[in-house]
Amino acid sequence: THTERSSWGRSIRDGVSRKVWSDWSPAADRPDPVELLLSQSAVRVPDLVPIRHGRMLVSPFTFYRGAALVMAADLARTHSAGIYVQACGDAHLSNFGAFATPERTMAFDINDFDESHPAPFEWDVARLAASIVVAADDNGLDRKLGRGLAQHAAQRYREQLRLLSEETFLDVWYSKVDFEGRAQEARDTYSKTDLKRVGKAARKAQRKTNVGALGRLAERVDGEWRIKADPPFIVPAQRTSRVRKNLDGFFGQYTASLSSDLLPLMRHYEVVDFARKVVGVGSVGTEAHIALLIGNRGDDARWLQMKEATDSVLERSTISDLFKRQGERVVFGQRLMQASSDSFLGWASSPVRQKKRVDFYVRQLNDYKTSAEVSGMSERRLRLYVEVCAEALARAHARSGSASAISGYLGKGQAFDKGMSRFAVAYADQNQRDYEAFAAAAADGRMPVSKEI
Repeated sequence: THTERSSWGRSIRDGVSRKVWSDWSPAADRPDPVELLLSQSAVRVPDLVPIRHGRMLVSPFTFYRGAALVMAADLARTHSAGIYVQACGDAHLSNFGAFATPERTMAFDINDFDESHPAPFEWDVARLAASIVVAADDNGLDRKLGRGLAQHAAQRYREQLRLLSEETFLDVWYSKVDFEGRAQEARDTYSKTDLKRVGKAARKAQRKTNVGALGRLAERVDGEWRIKADPPFIVPAQRTSRVRKNLDGFFGQYTASLSSDLLPLMRHYEVVDFARKVVGVGSVGTEAHIALLIGNRGDDARWLQMKEATDSVLERSTISDLFKRQGERVVFGQRLMQASSDSFLGWASSPVRQKKRVDFYVRQLNDYKTSAEVSGMSERRLRLYVEVCAEALARAHARSGSASAISGYLGKGQAFDKGMSRFAVAYADQNQRDYEAFAAAAADGRMPVSKEI
């Protein structure tokens, strides 16, 4: 029952204090962060690895975005309450955003699930809180303010979990962040400069449609649509019979992973071109591709993105993966954590690299998607943004874990909030040291770096 789960959560405090995060310091046997990142690079596309490193070198915040493996290794050495959820695994500020639901309304939620895996709930909160301090530092805001925002995020998470714990599970399942209400709140509280930036981002999202991407990413060649080359960022595939056969097999697997009611729709589209496309920061170097599908009209376009799904950075620190295919793991995590997911979300595998099986997940490339530009956010914008991120994270955890147990453990006081804010500051300092070590490795040639980022 709710009461029993809440009581169990409270009882955990006797063994694991809510203040345990206040005293974080790097473990004596902490792995070398540069070596950890080099180990990831060893299994990535060699000619893209320098681009990844170049993007991570832009700032301590972009480094933080690409260093999920480093933080996962640190979190594995912390004490947790032992209450597991389906974790995002990389819940930093830039991995939340707005997108269109299948009902064509706008939603705000977590939007990156590459590392999604069962793990202690605190790990996601810690990843979010530390990203807030790192982002505040990057934006030139006062460190005291950054710490306060991290504490505010932990508090909003805790308060939201308490509210959700009092709801029926069905209500929790259908709950979502009130995007329209938050948008109105922004209009009432933002400065004119902030409103101008938000409006610009909204208009940009509205242009991110399948048809809009057609003119931007493709062109007519001998009467047929072809993806424009922009090496090394966009490299169209060779048009050989072998590539065609592999594509047919891949998309056969993919459509089989979709809901059966989508199959009649998919039959109206044909894959006409395929290309490798570099995306993100942490994902650079993994296999990432886009496919252009055309219907029975020349402008009836659908763009799909295929991203390689590797082992989650959390897996080595928690439990063995429950899925044989990493793409299925990512899709499962996204469907479980998001209030409303992309209807075209699916998975498949293909022998891309050295004839070995590579797992992918597939999603729409352009569907009114937008992520907040954290760099340059004012104090007011950042405060409201961290609130909605914390609320979205709490709702995602309540869907897969026990909101009653987590809420019982966290309680009504600020012990957890303050502990997490102190951790966020300490980890932001550690991230700065790791960034400097990474930059030094790049300078002495240990880390290959490209200026094309």
